[in-house]
Amino acid sequence: GIRDFCLSRGLGDVYKRQAVSTQSTGSKRKAEEEMTAEPKKSKKEVTRDVLGITVNQHIAMAQLEHPTARGHFTQLLTEIIVAAKVVRNKVALAGIAEVIGEAGEKNVQGETVQILDELANNIMLRRLLHSGLIGILVSEENTDPVYPPEKYYDSEYCVAIDPLDGSSNIACNVPVGTIFGIWKRQSKEGKAPRSDALQSGRHMVCAGYVLYGPSSMLVYTTGTGVHGFTYDPSIGEFILTHPNMKFPEKCKCYSANESYWDWWQQGTRDFIHWVRESDSKTGRPFTARYVGSLVSDFHRNLLYGGVFMYPKDSKDPKFTSGKLRLLYECAPLSFIAENAGGKGSTGEENILDIVPSDIHQRVPLFIGNKREAVSYTHLTLPTIYSV
Repeated sequence: GIRDFCLSRGLGDVYKRQAVSTQSTGSKRKAEEEMTAEPKKSKKEVTRDVLGITVNQHIAMAQLEHPTARGHFTQLLTEIIVAAKVVRNKVALAGIAEVIGEAGEKNVQGETVQILDELANNIMLRRLLHSGLIGILVSEENTDPVYPPEKYYDSEYCVAIDPLDGSSNIACNVPVGTIFGIWKRQSKEGKAPRSDALQSGRHMVCAGYVLYGPSSMLVYTTGTGVHGFTYDPSIGEFILTHPNMKFPEKCKCYSANESYWDWWQQGTRDFIHWVRESDSKTGRPFTARYVGSLVSDFHRNLLYGGVFMYPKDSKDPKFTSGKLRLLYECAPLSFIAENAGGKGSTGEENILDIVPSDIHQRVPLFIGNKREAVSYTHLTLPTIYSV
């Protein structure tokens, strides 16, 4: 009380002299140490000290926890970040540079390729395949796996990437993003077999996305926490602004394209009925929020609490097993979700447990708050919320 009173009025010396003159030798020493010691920091103050470091500093700090690390993974993640900065600049100037619109062809998915799709894909491939770190790469825009120059065949990592998710929304200024996942290849040397790219999400060593919106943001995890970095264009760096990201405990919204209602299975319709019902105990009804860009919807739900769903439907007989791609959309985001306290599910099994049968395999996706993203197809509705 007296110490705080003196300190608050700039009378620290007065308090120190008074304390020293009235105490024993041991007590005097303790009083002197008390006056010179730095005050203990609260948890909020410690968090503020961490904020402001660059993503490169953050990666380097994480590497120090692995004394045997050779720095290859750090370098690979840095290469992805550099490529994302270039893509970010292209997206920001898309209208001025006249790169908005269709490229006049379709990709392996049968989707119309946007000019920026090609541009982003070329930027990523040029940067990553010549890094000497990737043995095999899978991209949404390439029919087959892509390989580095022969001199880099022995490189130890496999990368799956969606160079520009939501690119059809660029013309109306809706946020888009890059999604990526990193695995260690299973073969030891030589040209990587296709099977190296067909690993489950459980073997992933890193996943992340870069959101290009009003501000650009990088979110990534290596399996020990999810961290978010906001891009500062004045210095050209991603700065830590969201350490240890977690889904809020309560789910507030759901994201779904409800125009597919007539083609959904009954279990999906039951789920939508359930989230619309009023129930104060479970915080329902949930608010409907749907951007139509997977990475944007996921990011909002991660910050505010919510579940994104793109279930299987019968509208297009070519895509009855779902629309979103497992390797470079569903698995990376599910890896992030699980490390943020959420979950990714097909409605029948955990996304991370699926071993891909094809590099462009499609699956249904329910992702977000854990209780809402659990398997539900054969469960009663009360069970959905109790899992």
